[in-house]
Amino acid sequence: MNRIDRLFNSSPKRLLSIYFCAGAPTPDGTAEVIRTLAREGVDMIEIGIPFSDPMADGPVIQEAATQALRGGMTLEKLFSQLEGIREGVDIPLILMGYLNPVFRFGFERFCRRCVEVGVDGMIIPDLPFKDYMENYKATAERYGLRFIMLITPETSEERVRLIDANTSGFIYMVSSAATTGAQKDFDAQKQAYFKRIDDMHLRIPRMVGFGISNSQTFDAACEYASGGIIGSRFVSLLKESGGDAQKAIRQLKSDIGMD
Repeated sequence: MNRIDRLFNSSPKRLLSIYFCAGAPTPDGTAEVIRTLAREGVDMIEIGIPFSDPMADGPVIQEAATQALRGGMTLEKLFSQLEGIREGVDIPLILMGYLNPVFRFGFERFCRRCVEVGVDGMIIPDLPFKDYMENYKATAERYGLRFIMLITPETSEERVRLIDANTSGFIYMVSSAATTGAQKDFDAQKQAYFKRIDDMHLRIPRMVGFGISNSQTFDAACEYASGGIIGSRFVSLLKESGGDAQKAIRQLKSDIGMD
């Protein structure tokens, strides 16, 4: 069974998924960050593929991507760093990145390398749903990879149901139609959006991302979905700690009330 499916089948609530950018803050620290997060009880990890124009990301992740690229991180190097990662790491691993690097690498080659190193799924925020259906879905499914699509408060019910029917793993609920970045709380409008999607009783699970950084935002995400995805706050803590992933994740878990 795909590890993403196994996770949601066994532990459906208050899941913590952590995003970080491969190659930041240190060029060769990717595997150690993953191993540390797994040891510290994180449920799922999204590994960012650095890109020069990350349109959905705020300044924190943009800066991390720039640092990683300057340090020589490439998709080929990332796969090399992931060799052997499944020795002692059994939680789901997802690659998150923009279409351009994946397209240049070759999508089928990308899928094959994901399987070889033990990656379970992918998130490509700028891939249109129509293009996914016509050109990518069959290949991803042939390799047993979960393709996670994003929805926002502006996504129509019809589109949400199409995504629910044609993707797998989970749906990534973007908390607002903005870039990534920490927020102090989710206002009534955002929570109404979470509830509206929850009331649709979709087929596959949902995770909330963008803006989660404290117990208020994490609790709100968990009320209406299986858990929360935290990126910018962890990336900031990782940089502040000089790359000490254990220190960063322990501080983050304390901030969201999971210590």
